[in-house]
Amino acid sequence: MTDSRFFHRAGPFTLAQLAEIGGGTLSDEGMADRMMTDVAPLYRAGVEDVSFLDNRKYIQAFEACEAGACVVHPDLADMAPKGMGLILSQEPYRAYALIAHAFYPQALTESGISPQAVIHPSAKIGADVLIEPGAVICERAEIGDRTRICSNAVIRDGVVIGDDCNIGSNATISHAIIGNKVWIYSGASIGQDGFGFAMGPKGHLKVPQLGRVIIHDDVEIGANTTIDRGAGPDTVIGEGCRIDNLVQIGHNVELGRGCVLVAQVGISGSTRLADFVVAAGQSGITGHLKIGAGARIGAQSGVMRDVPAGQTVIGSPAVPAKEHWRQIGIVERLAKKHGGV
Repeated sequence: MTDSRFFHRAGPFTLAQLAEIGGGTLSDEGMADRMMTDVAPLYRAGVEDVSFLDNRKYIQAFEACEAGACVVHPDLADMAPKGMGLILSQEPYRAYALIAHAFYPQALTESGISPQAVIHPSAKIGADVLIEPGAVICERAEIGDRTRICSNAVIRDGVVIGDDCNIGSNATISHAIIGNKVWIYSGASIGQDGFGFAMGPKGHLKVPQLGRVIIHDDVEIGANTTIDRGAGPDTVIGEGCRIDNLVQIGHNVELGRGCVLVAQVGISGSTRLADFVVAAGQSGITGHLKIGAGARIGAQSGVMRDVPAGQTVIGSPAVPAKEHWRQIGIVERLAKKHGGV
């Protein structure tokens, strides 16, 4: 059971309602009126909880589960315990996410401006905005309707933030134009100088960074992530991107729609990622590259050349996945042959 100090539960819901919410179908319409009060993982779900199975690694836990209902792919329905209600879905995890949102809807943001916030008279503040104590809104900044600026966040001169956004505590934003429904988590830094120098024996002369950061709608940016502003061109984050904690995005980088960057990814300047690229944790991408649509970059990979659309690469330097595992196999065989293993 979730902690009521932090999470506020809605419901209960019938299985029929939850199947509709999740876009699934019931395996047994006779259970349509069964009431569910919460969601829970397989290992601790009870008779009034809804759980889900999305990975065959957890089939044993599914077979022993005591949940009153479970979201599952039709191919695995026969493995369910007797008496369990089943919501069948081709995408169980997505269906479960929709159901969990029903039980735990996003809390409506209270509006109000704290007297402990510092707001420049020239700033434009939309309707129903919440600005918490210690937040700083600087000259000519614009804050859209129903946006929340949390404690000690700093919104620098001229920054534009759209409607229904959430700016976490201690986040700092400068030189940025931000769309609607953007969530920026605590400690993120957006729009600082890019890392650009004219290097040489006379010293490293900083090049003025004259671009912006453009963040499109429905983007999430994790805690302590940094996104540098462009040097002349803008740094662009496409619609629907999901960026984890502790990610570094250099100046002039462009992300297409729906890209996913997992924790500790680093992208050097002027590299372009097309739509729906996925970069796994601790991978690094050098500058001035083009990563094609739907490409996937394995964890801890070092990408040093362009990646075609749809290709999966891994290793450092990163190579196509099949080639990487072939190389690993060759090294293992050589080590065994020469007594190294």
